[in-house]
Amino acid sequence: MSQLPPDAWSNRSRRLADLLARAGLRDRAAFAELYRLSASHLLGVILRIQSRRAQAEEVLQEVYLNIWRAAPGYQAAQSQPMTWLTSIARNRAIDSVRRLQARPQMAEAAAADEEQEIDVTEMYPDPGPGPADLWQQAVAARLLQRCLAGLSAEQQQSLALAYYQGLSHTEVAEQLHAPLGSVKSWVRRGLQALKQCLERAGAEGAV
Repeated sequence: MSQLPPDAWSNRSRRLADLLARAGLRDRAAFAELYRLSASHLLGVILRIQSRRAQAEEVLQEVYLNIWRAAPGYQAAQSQPMTWLTSIARNRAIDSVRRLQARPQMAEAAAADEEQEIDVTEMYPDPGPGPADLWQQAVAARLLQRCLAGLSAEQQQSLALAYYQGLSHTEVAEQLHAPLGSVKSWVRRGLQALKQCLERAGAEGAV
């Protein structure tokens, strides 16, 4: 099947391509909007491959870290934006399933741990902004710095490496010389704490 030229794309595809181009220039507001417009679709793609919701939502987080790093290389002439995004999501989901198949006993224990800490990832279906949304939208604001100061040193380091440098959880663990499970917990709980802090400040009318 031949690739449609960009001038034949739908308005939505053009919008996503523009956001990807701006994200490639490290525009965090554009990346936040890209997340808002595409996250539910990509989560659905992942769930068709990785049926465990907690695991799928963790994969989704990895997908957007990968998108942030890969955005500068996106070529509109080669594929439509949603096709490109979906390909990243599918590959990450397949990798996740393969990891579980290779380590069945460890995977079952990890899944049990995820079920115990489901409170954060359950927020993704919420129609309001999720923790990653809030992170991107407020990253340049003084309010975010105030909220960051309330996190533990480990949470601050993990989030800085993941979102400023675009490292995966595994790479963050290597940088911090910490267990992978601890890093995932720091990132997850750090995002939750940021979301709660920013929502609380918004309710109080803080700027």
